Amino acid sequence: MNVFFAVILVMISWAHMSLFPQDLRIYVITDLEGSAGVQRWEQTRVQGSAKIEAMSWLTEEVNAAVEGILDASPGAVVDVWDGHGNGGILKDKLHPKAHYMKEEEPRKALIEGAYSAVFFVGQHAMAGTPFAPLAHTYSSRSIAYYRLNGFFVGEFGARAALAGSRGIPVLFVSGDNKTVLEARMWIPGITGVAVKQGRGLERAEHLSRDEACRRIRKGASDACEHRAEIQPLRVDPPYRLEIRYYEPVQTVAGHAGEKIIDSRTIELESLDLANLPI
Repeated sequence: MNVFFAVILVMISWAHMSLFPQDLRIYVITDLEGSAGVQRWEQTRVQGSAKIEAMSWLTEEVNAAVEGILDASPGAVVDVWDGHGNGGILKDKLHPKAHYMKEEEPRKALIEGAYSAVFFVGQHAMAGTPFAPLAHTYSSRSIAYYRLNGFFVGEFGARAALAGSRGIPVLFVSGDNKTVLEARMWIPGITGVAVKQGRGLERAEHLSRDEACRRIRKGASDACEHRAEIQPLRVDPPYRLEIRYYEPVQTVAGHAGEKIIDSRTIELESLDLANLPI
């Protein structure tokens, strides 16, 4: 009888481990422009009531993603990086089981073995994407495009490649519908949640707050449960990053593998993506 109960306990334990993996560690990259309700530059650039409101919306979406991760893996560790330059998350409103990070940017945090997966919440499309709200690549005011190893790339693709170079898969992205398409171009099986439909650079049709958060929570949970289906994105070194600026530029200070293409375009080369400005 004791052996019988021991076998039952082991089976229950295995089932619990299968349904609720306890060892997930997720790094969440956030940005403000991709949140539902955000469609004007003033909501992301100018400190004031409009930006605070936008930050509250992004924080709600991040919290929904955290809830989804915890639904699938109650013991998961979730680190949330505030990736918007002048702040995109209301730290005091962040989910209590999430860890707020600001200085630990992807180039520092994404080291081999550090995380099980990367999620993107509030992501926008790369510069030049037609009808994509608030589309840009790193700087909306100064950078025309990035091209990595010959391919145009935005913040999603560059950081997904960085994660992949460390053996870390990207499982989830939320933002506008153009962003989701961009993500699926790089990672076909990624779970993507479009919280708004882009209609122009400062125009979109948005889901309600409740619906956006509901879909993000479910998508985040699904992404964890199907994580074995996604492999890390691999871009082979050496890495050549071409950066085109709107205005003439002289140099990127201190970068050893720099090549001047013309007055507005430079190319940087490295064997490690973390050495490039991504």
